[in-house]
Amino acid sequence: MDEWIRQAESWVGQAEGWIHQQPPEQIYVAAAVVAITILLLITVSCLKSSKPNTIVLSGLSGGGKTTLFYQLRDGSAHQGTVTSMEENNDTFVLHSEQERKSKVKPVHIVDVPGHARLKPKLDEVLPKAAGVVFVVDAQDFLSSMQAAAEYLYDILTKATVVKKKVPVLIFCNKTDKVTAHSKEFIKKQLEKEINKLRESRTAISSADISDEVQLGVPGESFNFSQCLNRVTVAEGAGSTGNVSAVEEFIREHVKA
Repeated sequence: MDEWIRQAESWVGQAEGWIHQQPPEQIYVAAAVVAITILLLITVSCLKSSKPNTIVLSGLSGGGKTTLFYQLRDGSAHQGTVTSMEENNDTFVLHSEQERKSKVKPVHIVDVPGHARLKPKLDEVLPKAAGVVFVVDAQDFLSSMQAAAEYLYDILTKATVVKKKVPVLIFCNKTDKVTAHSKEFIKKQLEKEINKLRESRTAISSADISDEVQLGVPGESFNFSQCLNRVTVAEGAGSTGNVSAVEEFIREHVKA
């Protein structure tokens, strides 16, 4: 131990001698560089820690959001077999990643039921979202198509979603069913319905839609590629555990 102390004292002495030999201007510059470097490291660390890790599950009731929530958390349909009337809100490591030996960043997932009375909750969590998963019932799509398009339109025109460029994944659920529609068909139909909504709502005064951002390119038919934030479409089945598209979306925007 004494030898280590003597060595440390020797290094300190050498450092002091070097400093005394340097011009004052050079020492000031070196100190400034060190200070700026420390500040930059602190800033980067704060930015990383403040980056949102919330994924919002949204969509109409009966689409399978709650089943998806439990698959992501527990790896089973669990209580998701019944339409949820309450919000599911939890922070956890994705079930598919729980066996990984390395440390994995937990994800905060909020499943907002699609009932109209809970719409304020969706408005509350969207500004905190790192991504939005919009769940569509691919089996019963045609009967709910208009309502689904209206719900999605409301999300895509939210000022907070557009300004922060919050990515949106349209997850076509229940595609394991024989009568389910393909993701290509659902994408085209949603685009057509949103185009109709866009045309009808532009007639409303700007005072009534102050929190909305106009979608698409004026004079052109709407498609998702025109959105300022990235909108992608994928398919799967929460009841069978085929949710890899959602997991990939989550990890793309909430790094492990």
